[in-house]
Amino acid sequence: MERMFDWGAMDEPVREQAAVLALVRASPGEWHQTADVIAEAGSALRLLGGEPAIMSADRRQHASELASRVRPDSLQQAEDLIGRVTSQGVRLITILDEDYPDHLKLIFNRPPFIWVRGHLESRDLRAIAVVGTRQATQEGRAAAARLARGLATAKVTVLSGLARGIDTAAHTAALEAGAKTIAVIGTGILAPVYPPENSDLAGRIVANGGALVSQFWPDAPPRKISFPRRNVVMSGMAAGTVVVEAGKTSGAKMQARLALEHGKRLFLPAALVAREEWASAYATRPGVTVVSDLNDILDELVKVVEIGHQLSLSF
Repeated sequence: MERMFDWGAMDEPVREQAAVLALVRASPGEWHQTADVIAEAGSALRLLGGEPAIMSADRRQHASELASRVRPDSLQQAEDLIGRVTSQGVRLITILDEDYPDHLKLIFNRPPFIWVRGHLESRDLRAIAVVGTRQATQEGRAAAARLARGLATAKVTVLSGLARGIDTAAHTAALEAGAKTIAVIGTGILAPVYPPENSDLAGRIVANGGALVSQFWPDAPPRKISFPRRNVVMSGMAAGTVVVEAGKTSGAKMQARLALEHGKRLFLPAALVAREEWASAYATRPGVTVVSDLNDILDELVKVVEIGHQLSLSF
């Protein structure tokens, strides 16, 4: 049976974005699988309209089942959501939009959309994720700050997760150096900042030309499952990840694994490799660089960005 959708007063770009949100809202499985179907079809509207695209039989079946789950009122609800959120200075970027981040586009578990408060730019291809434990030592926080200042001086965007400990030290040092920093957060873009003591820091990041990025529904509160998913996007947006300080149970160790799964460069300080068994085991893996100073990172970054740019052009 043909499904009738109310397009309201939406213009074409907003229709596409609303259709992406409606499909994701209806998705019973992993969101990145929905992102793949939408990207391959080239249009969320065509999927909703039942128009076949060039894709495998299995993918067409997935697309058909997904579209059948979307209620006729879902597009209007999605349009209302977009209007409410964008009226508060937030931008929606979907997998179909030209300004979807190039590095993020290339990972296998990319999100179907992100919300952005602030500015993402082409120069953010030169972004390095600086991460580590929330229970950071004074030495670890100082090391993260030195690294962030050095990256900032080299005009590299410092990317982190706005968490306590290493993340806070990295964002703060980048700001103090007058540089851009991006926070990939584990809550909705309109939810109260988590942790609450970093509310002022979040505001400074945006005010100084940086950005807050969220892959979740706008009002989503912090949940335990959200932060590993946040790490996926943080790794995906970066050209590489530096794990400054992390024990074997730290979420930063998970991001080390994600970086390698994403085909990104993983940087491990020599001191961390000497101290942590997991880091020592990772040190010999392909894609890992054990670093002693900032130049070890910058030398690799030039190669990584050039390769990543070539891949994005051919995507």
